[in-house]
Amino acid sequence: MSLNTNTLPTASDLSSEKRSVCLINDSFPPVIDGVANAVTNYASIIQRSFGDATVVTPYYPDADDSIYPFPVLRYPSIDVTKLVGYRAGLPLSPELMAQVEGRHIDLIHSHCPVTSTILARMLRQRLHVPLVFTYHTKFDIDIANAIHSKRLQEASIKLLVENISACDEVWTVSHGAGENLRSLGYQGDYIVMPNGVDIPADRLPEETVRAVSEGLDLPEGVPLLLFVGRMMWYKGLRIILDALKQLKGEGQDFRMVFIGKGTDGEAIRAYAEELCLGDKVFFLPPCYDREIIRAWYCRADLFLFPSTFDTNGLVVREAAACGLASVLIAGSCAAEDVTDGQNGFFIEENADSMAAMLRRLLPQRELMRQVGENAQKEIYISWEDSIANACRRYEVVLDNFHRGLYPAHDTRMDDLLRGTAESLDAINRIRAIPQQLRSAMDEDVRQWHDEVQENRLRAQENRQKLQEKLTQLRQRIDRYL
Repeated sequence: MSLNTNTLPTASDLSSEKRSVCLINDSFPPVIDGVANAVTNYASIIQRSFGDATVVTPYYPDADDSIYPFPVLRYPSIDVTKLVGYRAGLPLSPELMAQVEGRHIDLIHSHCPVTSTILARMLRQRLHVPLVFTYHTKFDIDIANAIHSKRLQEASIKLLVENISACDEVWTVSHGAGENLRSLGYQGDYIVMPNGVDIPADRLPEETVRAVSEGLDLPEGVPLLLFVGRMMWYKGLRIILDALKQLKGEGQDFRMVFIGKGTDGEAIRAYAEELCLGDKVFFLPPCYDREIIRAWYCRADLFLFPSTFDTNGLVVREAAACGLASVLIAGSCAAEDVTDGQNGFFIEENADSMAAMLRRLLPQRELMRQVGENAQKEIYISWEDSIANACRRYEVVLDNFHRGLYPAHDTRMDDLLRGTAESLDAINRIRAIPQQLRSAMDEDVRQWHDEVQENRLRAQENRQKLQEKLTQLRQRIDRYL
């Protein structure tokens, strides 16, 4: 069953004690995706308002972690971006374990059900703290795209479900995400904990909005359509392009801007050229500047997001923050909390339905504007509010954990992880031996040096005394002579 956070016992107020939270995920900037953005906001807001945050994530050669107000601990990784779009983490790192242990963590929060949660489970064994997991993405689709063997897909999903089931508390970003998790075999409870948006609910000045599109053929008065996200076919991008082909053939003027990158990016651009959409469609690289993204949301007339893959659709709430209405697939996770014709628009999952909706909407600029304003008022949620809610729930988790209310997770995997953690401890101790020897040798050298210095001072004193006695003896001899 799913559990609504509004009906659960919650801490009335956040603890006055500052909590130290370890956030673990396979993706983090320079990677740009929804989950990486979520972890970044969790860490930033926790660090600013609620305690201390530590991010643990795989190593990237071009990462600049000095820009963050919280520590980012990275563990070894290998480059498999051509296969899955990310680097794969190798979390069996004694150095990482020691670093995390030194942070005095109160709670672990994992955001990826495979590598990150394996690491999180090992850390839980060492630190004796509760483990929360958030299910953000339909991982069965990611697994199917990356692994073509049915047997390996099933084994991967089994591991995924086992990892999630081993966590003390499971959160999902939407009811649809929870249903997807159930379909994979997960049988435990979960709490719906929606993600927020790091864009304020307001429009930018018009001069800022217009500046973002300088140099592009975006005539005033021509409807501008927008997509922001990973350039992957499963985002419904073929639906968009096929619908736009229909509109162009009918003489409808428009412009379409895609912002993002992905392993399907080249194929998507090639398909747009094949459909002769080159004069209507623009592909822009991913943007790291949130103000520029915000300007594009303000510049557009309609946001197109025909994805049934996404479990939350943060970009839909980002668009809503700027008063931009979205076209969504009816029944998709991104369409949760959206009412057709009130604060968004619903279509069926095909190009004909998209084309029909655009034929209807593009001549009605005022309708699109009004629905966008409703979206801003009704479906927007800030990251501050979202994470404040999460931190209140952390207090409940900690209380439940200390009262022993969570079941023991003595599975074979936990036994293996416990053994792995103990092995890492042994490796750490062995690696510390040379340092201990050096320290002992350094102490011996310091003692020897002190003794030498002391002996030298004594020798100088004795030499001086001897010199004084010789002088006295010479004086006596001189008197006798």
